[in-house]
Amino acid sequence: MSNLQSYTPPKVWKWESKNGGEWANINRPISGATHDKVLPVGKHPIQLYSLATPNGIKVTIMLEELLARGFSGAEYDAHLIKINEGQQFGSGFVDINPNSKIPALVDNSTDTPIKVFESGAILLYLAEKFNAFIPQELSKKTECMSWLFWQMGSAPYLGGGFGHFYSYAPEKIEYCIDRFTMEVKRQLDVLDKQLADKKFICGDEYTIADIAIWSWYGSLVLNRVYNAAEFLEAHTYTHLMRWAKAVLSRQAVQRGIKVNRTWGEPEEQLHERHNASDFETKTQDKI
Repeated sequence: MSNLQSYTPPKVWKWESKNGGEWANINRPISGATHDKVLPVGKHPIQLYSLATPNGIKVTIMLEELLARGFSGAEYDAHLIKINEGQQFGSGFVDINPNSKIPALVDNSTDTPIKVFESGAILLYLAEKFNAFIPQELSKKTECMSWLFWQMGSAPYLGGGFGHFYSYAPEKIEYCIDRFTMEVKRQLDVLDKQLADKKFICGDEYTIADIAIWSWYGSLVLNRVYNAAEFLEAHTYTHLMRWAKAVLSRQAVQRGIKVNRTWGEPEEQLHERHNASDFETKTQDKI
């Protein structure tokens, strides 16, 4: 291990607004709105405000899967939230999600609009609303919930830990990368062993657990995030790779990962989604 500069924490931590890193301009130690901004509202019952990050695509995949299964009530408008510009701190967004993180959803199909935030909560809300992609038998449903919560609890080590220090931190710190790489590889091993004799995470049924976990870990091993598949030796997790490729082959997944995406090749992007016909557009105008 390389020598690290000694650091003694102060008695009281003070925020240095210019603390470096790709996302330093939007990080702050306080919550709440920074400006007034009314959110747009489309014509469909479900309004989604998001960006195609691993957390964001969970919801667009779920909505596209519901539509593919014939649930017309899952029609939605997906509005782009540019988190690098701090749009998640607008008053309209904060009214839906006081935590100012994407995705955030409003369901206007009820007498009183229902606001939902946290990607796992949105998946569970939609699964129960449409009675789809969630097992009905108690033991199987409980297993699905366990894996859904596993993902919600594990992903911060992958994103805020490994992803940050490997891809975004202003300096490559060996200790931090080693520490989080060890944990991420342990998580990949957990998934690989779980999938050794199962088609999907919980067995033969494709569920919200698969959607949630694929959005982070499937994206990771398929080199869709952090460009770290080789570093992590992703190919050695053979059962996980088989599952990740199978999920990606689903047409609803292929549509869902395009929504609110503003990077990559033009055909990979759909900045906003308001109708199913939007996917037929070959290129996207910059918003």
